[in-house]
Amino acid sequence: MGLVGRNVAVLVSGAALAALLASGAAYAQETQTQDTKKQDETLLQRILIGIAKGTAPEDVPAAVSTVSGQELDTFGRGKIDDVLRSTPGTFTSTNPQQPGVAVNIRGFEGSGRVNSMIDGVRQNFRFTGHEAAGFTYVDPNFLAGIDIARGAVSTTGGGGLAGSVNFRTIGVDDVIREGQKFGLLGRMTAGTNGYGFGGMVAGGMKEGAVGVVGGLGWRNSSDYKNGDGDVVTGTGQELQSGLAKIDFGLGEDQQLSLGGLIYHNDFFANSYYQTLENRTFTANYHYDPSNNDLVDLKINGYYNNLDMEYDTNASGGGSSAGRTINDTGLGFDVSNTSVFNWGDVAVQSVNGVEYFHDDVTSRNSGVNPAKGKSFTGGVFTENTFTYGQFDLIGALRYDFYGLNGHADAGDDSIGEYTVDQSKGYLDPKITLAYNPVQWLQPYVTYSRSMRAPTIQETMVGGDHPGSTSVSFEPNPTLAPEKQQGWEVGLNVKQKDVFTGGDSLKAKIDYYDMAVEDYIAARYNLAVGSFGRFQFMNLPGTTHQRGVELSADYDMGYVFGGVAYTHTNTDLPSEQPGLGALSYLPDDILTVTLGARFLEEKLTVGTRINYVSNGWTNVGNEPDSTSTPINVETDGYTLVDLFANYKVNDNIDIAFRVTNLFDKQYTPALTTYGSGQGRTFYASTQFQF
Repeated sequence: MGLVGRNVAVLVSGAALAALLASGAAYAQETQTQDTKKQDETLLQRILIGIAKGTAPEDVPAAVSTVSGQELDTFGRGKIDDVLRSTPGTFTSTNPQQPGVAVNIRGFEGSGRVNSMIDGVRQNFRFTGHEAAGFTYVDPNFLAGIDIARGAVSTTGGGGLAGSVNFRTIGVDDVIREGQKFGLLGRMTAGTNGYGFGGMVAGGMKEGAVGVVGGLGWRNSSDYKNGDGDVVTGTGQELQSGLAKIDFGLGEDQQLSLGGLIYHNDFFANSYYQTLENRTFTANYHYDPSNNDLVDLKINGYYNNLDMEYDTNASGGGSSAGRTINDTGLGFDVSNTSVFNWGDVAVQSVNGVEYFHDDVTSRNSGVNPAKGKSFTGGVFTENTFTYGQFDLIGALRYDFYGLNGHADAGDDSIGEYTVDQSKGYLDPKITLAYNPVQWLQPYVTYSRSMRAPTIQETMVGGDHPGSTSVSFEPNPTLAPEKQQGWEVGLNVKQKDVFTGGDSLKAKIDYYDMAVEDYIAARYNLAVGSFGRFQFMNLPGTTHQRGVELSADYDMGYVFGGVAYTHTNTDLPSEQPGLGALSYLPDDILTVTLGARFLEEKLTVGTRINYVSNGWTNVGNEPDSTSTPINVETDGYTLVDLFANYKVNDNIDIAFRVTNLFDKQYTPALTTYGSGQGRTFYASTQFQF
């Protein structure tokens, strides 16, 4: 608590009381009959369009996925990257020293190409360096699920070039079971090979129309060893986090929910010891009158503040010691869903607006902007027309953005300069879906999207720290990236396929995206006396094509799943030092197999991850063409084992082994070090 400070003390002061009340009531409630299963795949409504709460991804004519709470329990509480890299079309740019997560969708990553959110709140923090151009910081133990939309998003959560990801944290109903007044939820994990010990405890109470929950999370880890037994330095962290949420029922048709998250972490990355604190606050109002199908109103306001501070380097000094960067964001979204009939046509209409503004300030910021402001937003309408076996979904979104800042590049070519631009674009999206039978749904989609340049891209400047004679030049006139493309997909959802009670769920799609004005770092010989590195809009059209497949089969005592991604890309190279390469490997395959025993109390299984050859680039020196050099990387296969035993309705215990054969490998899209060697985990989850 001392490291987190007064912010966490205020945030979770109710958590300790709630936990004590919950534990005191647990014994009295132990014999109550209750449903212990959460509907993990039902919380897609913040990202997915034109569907009701409770709709599964296989029912949506779009490339959407959800990482359920159950999958997180089995594979993702230690590191979120593990589950995202096993989701079709989704990957991460990773640095084992960095506790943040940088989501890659269809080979696009960083600088807002993927709109990354926590509880619907945009995470706009950017940092120019030798790694991903933006991380999202959230405690994995507080996650209830992750919602992913690949491709253009037309309604709330849009504004990204390639899609959106929303990290949902637990709420009142995740902690307090139905029919109870008190609840206690806990997760704890211990691991070898540097993992250490981590977990969270959350308690809550519900009285009448008011429910409250609060929790504390922690993680203490040290440097791990790779498959060769060598220590990968700087890979430990000291995480402390807090959560508080409260729901108010304002009559039968209205609800107000308030929430707060604080994330505090101490770690070593980018050659310096760092302290990072991320604070996220939400206020969500929902009005859904039972007697009026034309009104389903949601009004959400949010605030996010992230502070990053450098201490010293490994030698106890460093020219960047004392660096601080703060990003403060404030935003809202308003949307309404109407349902009605137009003759024989059923219509669902979603209309709304969203806006987000952030302010960046820094000290001793190096090449990063010292001060700047930006805003992004959209006005949208999406209408679903259902006639017989056909669904036609037409959407129109007006995206707008603005950048403003002033800085000194420190050279004779530009010197002091001002960034001041604002633009808007109209982006359509149209989907035609056909439902010939109940279990089959093919669809086709055409869409456009855009991604605004960032403060960092337009205002990067100055010299590389240390003795390296590399200089960077701002580009205040960058244009936004613009994408248009097609997607053809197929959804399958069927029960009793081979035997009574079994089920098959599958999604497959092919996409083709064409991007104009793609922004990448280049060595510009026309700038300065000898040339400088600069973000530039590249000429021509950048193409990205691929196939994405997910399939799950379950017959009770055995189950299996496949997630596959194939990517064909001509994305341009990126100069090392200004972000990280985002090329997806050509092929990514995850196979999960398992069985259930002892009346399904015991579950055992394996997960195999195959990553084919990929691409990276090397060298910092400019050449005559100003184009970085690409090199091919090796593929690898990793095998994990997992087991879970349900002791009773209140307690689960689990075991997991990752990298079973202690393979030495370098993860695709990593910016530092080699992968973690064989590691054993033991964990428990309890709920009363």
